[in-house]
Amino acid sequence: MEFFDVAWRLLAVLVAFLTLPLLVGQTEHKVMAHMQGRVGPMYAGGFHGWAQLVADGVKFAQKEDVVPAAADRRVFQLAPAVALVPYMLVLIAIPIAPNGVVGQVVDAGIFFVLAVLGVGVLGQVMGGWASANKYSLLGGMRTAAQLMAYELPLLLAAASVAMAAGTLSLPGMLESWQWWWLPWQLIGAFVFFTAGIAELHRPPFDAPLAPEEIIFGPLTEYGGLRFALFMLAEYAGIVVVSALTAVLFLGGWHGPFADQLGWLWMLLKTAALCFLVIWMRVAWPRLRADQIQRFAWTCLVPLALFQIALTGVVKVVFL
Repeated sequence: MEFFDVAWRLLAVLVAFLTLPLLVGQTEHKVMAHMQGRVGPMYAGGFHGWAQLVADGVKFAQKEDVVPAAADRRVFQLAPAVALVPYMLVLIAIPIAPNGVVGQVVDAGIFFVLAVLGVGVLGQVMGGWASANKYSLLGGMRTAAQLMAYELPLLLAAASVAMAAGTLSLPGMLESWQWWWLPWQLIGAFVFFTAGIAELHRPPFDAPLAPEEIIFGPLTEYGGLRFALFMLAEYAGIVVVSALTAVLFLGGWHGPFADQLGWLWMLLKTAALCFLVIWMRVAWPRLRADQIQRFAWTCLVPLALFQIALTGVVKVVFL
């Protein structure tokens, strides 16, 4: 019975990993089409452009897989997998509903997910270094600098929730969560979500890609299915960051009739945050690389430290 339980959980995680990022990608096409008046994504295939995602998949599959002659071939080919697989590992530790509905309970779950998220970002660093292209190398260097800058506020914001709950386990944090944590942890939620978006290089933090400046950064030399894997990793990262924000700061599965509808509340909160990520791409212009660094060190890090101090005060006085 234990074998079948583990197999069922892993299968559920795999299905979620293969479907949710694609749904986010399709939603991004539609939301951007509505917000920006784009015609193509609204008509591909007929009804509301349902075939846009299929067309993109066929396009990527037909493109030739080219490896630059001067590239480090093995690292170049391995980079898309390094960028994609860590997000599937993170999904295993994210609780979906009460009563143990989670792929695998990890005692130090918050450390596990943050460490694995950092590995995923390294895929673009590897791709930029191995491409033997100066634009790719510059994009990889920007990626590494952005990772170092935003990993600290991300960790500090998550640490404030761990302090409040008194545990490093994600299911344990949700068991301890109370509705009045929302205003109290609001600053930490802003820091965590913003830092997560920056690590994914989503607009307005997409200076490592910057197609108008450095072609497409570390992904310049990639095409076909390898490029598609990088795009899938980006959408998987959106799902993971949104789900973690929902778990840490929005109560995850908490809501009316949580025992029966906890999974629905978790999905709705995650979907709302995914929509916010898409909206940010449409609404905000790109920040320069120096502005991205300044925002991390002069804004997010002080806010994260303030949140930890506030958590310590509340923990001593009220809890």
